[in-house]
Amino acid sequence: MTKEPRSRAGHEKRPGRAGRDLPPADDTPIIHGVIPPRDVLLRFISEHPEQASKREIAKAFGLKGEARVELKALLKSFEEDGLLEKRRKSLVRPGALPPVTVLDITTRDVDGELIGRPAEWLDDAGVAPAVLIRQSSGPRKDKAPVAGLGDRVLAKIFPAKERGGPAYTGRVIKVLDKKKNSGMGVFRSTAGGNGRIMPIDRRGEEMEVDAEFTADAKDGDLVEIDVVRMGRYGLPRAQIKAVVGSVASEKAISMIAIHAHGIPYIFPDAVIREAEAAGPATMSHREDWRSLPLITIDPADAKDHDDAVYAEPDTSPDNPGGVIVTVAIADVSYYVRPKSALAREALKRGNSVYFPDRVVPMLPERISNDLCSLKEGVDRPALAVRMVFSHEGRKASHTFHRIMMKSAAKLSYQQAQAAIDGAPDDKTGPILETILKPLWQAYRIMTVGRNRRQPLELDMPERKILLKPDGTVDRVFVPPRLDAHKLIEEMMIQANVAAAETLEKKKQALVYRIHDAPSLAKQEVLREFLQTLDISLVKGGSMRSNHFNGVLAKAKDKPFEQMVSEMVLRSQSQAIYSPENIGHFGLNLMKYAHFTSPIRRYADLIVHRALVGSLGLGEGGITPDEEAVLDDIAAEISTFERRAMAAERDTVDRLIAHHLAGRIGEEFDGRVSGVTKAGLFVTLPEYGADGFVPISLLGRDYYIYDEAHQALSGEKTGLGYRLGDEVRVKLAEAVPLAGSLRFDMISEGRQMPTAVRSFHKSGRRRNGAPKRQPGTRPPRGRR
Repeated sequence: MTKEPRSRAGHEKRPGRAGRDLPPADDTPIIHGVIPPRDVLLRFISEHPEQASKREIAKAFGLKGEARVELKALLKSFEEDGLLEKRRKSLVRPGALPPVTVLDITTRDVDGELIGRPAEWLDDAGVAPAVLIRQSSGPRKDKAPVAGLGDRVLAKIFPAKERGGPAYTGRVIKVLDKKKNSGMGVFRSTAGGNGRIMPIDRRGEEMEVDAEFTADAKDGDLVEIDVVRMGRYGLPRAQIKAVVGSVASEKAISMIAIHAHGIPYIFPDAVIREAEAAGPATMSHREDWRSLPLITIDPADAKDHDDAVYAEPDTSPDNPGGVIVTVAIADVSYYVRPKSALAREALKRGNSVYFPDRVVPMLPERISNDLCSLKEGVDRPALAVRMVFSHEGRKASHTFHRIMMKSAAKLSYQQAQAAIDGAPDDKTGPILETILKPLWQAYRIMTVGRNRRQPLELDMPERKILLKPDGTVDRVFVPPRLDAHKLIEEMMIQANVAAAETLEKKKQALVYRIHDAPSLAKQEVLREFLQTLDISLVKGGSMRSNHFNGVLAKAKDKPFEQMVSEMVLRSQSQAIYSPENIGHFGLNLMKYAHFTSPIRRYADLIVHRALVGSLGLGEGGITPDEEAVLDDIAAEISTFERRAMAAERDTVDRLIAHHLAGRIGEEFDGRVSGVTKAGLFVTLPEYGADGFVPISLLGRDYYIYDEAHQALSGEKTGLGYRLGDEVRVKLAEAVPLAGSLRFDMISEGRQMPTAVRSFHKSGRRRNGAPKRQPGTRPPRGRR
């Protein structure tokens, strides 16, 4: 007898979105129209991230009416229990990779399939998950880009359906960097004039260099190399093509980060030729605003100036006490046209990257520092927005214009602030009454609107490293936060809002800057922590930024103020770019798109093109081809932004480690900035550097991790350490190439609060953490 054909696992096929089959979990039967069991629902969300919004889940399981209400409550309980996190409109399992991720293809499995791992992965987040790369086998035109071992790729990520192998599979969207027979390392001289190349990262391997290929490198020099032979036996052989300099210099340290993170830093010849061939912009489709005294206010060492501002009272009788604020932004879209070599390279970089000694720009200097820089007294093309505000700080209207401008003055933040504070100089004195004071009056009015909006007011000090002429660290300091900074920031925010509003009104596709609300799981962690300080945080999914401001206000001027600020910061989601708008939680804005920095951010260039095209402002507008791939562009530039941040952070870590390497054994004042099961992270406020104290070196007691209290405390003595504690530590080890520091704890732990001790006596362990066994030592890592 012929058996009836059955679908996978012997279950009836059930329609999913777009006619796809809904795979059952294990052998649990699924009844269409009835809420599935918890494990089935969680597995479906893991395996179908593209269908993981509440609406799509209900649609996939055929849920309607009361069943949808019940589903909503069940999903909310999953979030509260930490089983799910909300990312934009979808639900994901905690720790899941984002749907589009940059991978480094590092190895092959036993079947010869390529295996990749996330290019950016925190050391204290465990082992980076493996991703099995699926290569296309269809017709040539349908194939994804072909990737190979050693390549860095942008990939679409899918949870693996087969157990026992990698947790994810991936489809290559784009090959970002092909493996080259080149790299970097530290030269160590050996006998006979030969040498070895020591790797600068944990994945590298040593190489041998023959005497004739050392390029006069000295022991300890950072060098660029070409691999000339890879054999089955012995070390690979290389030859040095360039000596960067001593590995102790800052120039060498930033080059390590550039290579380690795969940041493009050399412009191809075609890009340079295109930039050099560019000429001054014409007046075609432009308004002549050269008589309007716009000024630039930037850091004193800024080399490019992409924004200028001007303000004046509104003389309209319909707006008594109101102001008109004009923000002009360099018209990069005029020079960087779609499909040009400049545009391709700009997208490949995504943004400029800033190191203490150098900038890796998104655009060549001919564009960024010359033709597009709003130089004082020079005609420059710009896109300008003219915004009208009432005396209550409410924006009444705005209009965009493509203009030709001439900056009336180039000022530093300190110059402008000093003039307002009563100490004008030769440049600011003549424009104090006519330009600067009207700007500050406009800022005061805009501040009324900002205070009413109540964005998240996290004031985390940003340290700046000052270098000596030889590139080593001179000092680390926190620059003062001036009203001049806040003025420019608020005017740029309002210009960004105006750009998003205009494009939405024109129904023009664009890339938003979005920031999701904190997940319920992160909220709960923060709530439990705040309870230990007798600070409450409201519950529910309608969290707003002013709720966090209330928490920060309660901690103001208390010993734990910095600790609370750090925990609030950790609870926040990461801002990203997306063609789908969910608003910006931190700024408390529903429409927000980056518009004000097209010289250094590709996202802003896309918004400029969208404005030029939708408003009919001439050449350089967005194309249908660009509109069709905004999802991919948004994913790429979000990833490249994280890449830049990681490279900048790693450079500072390495630089400080080099600076402190000669001070082993010295004691420092520090503050506990992180508490984990493996030990304590301690920050040295004087340097802004983080180091690690392994739990095995805290003392002879058994130390137990309490997540709610952010504490490690001794089971027998009750003495321990909490987040924010001021401590004394001794520098035990500095590894400059890794940028890591290890400390020994000098301070004795303090008596833990009763709640913490009660937690220990109850015998509970958060996350199933076992007691630490004496003599164990967890691996070191950085935040």
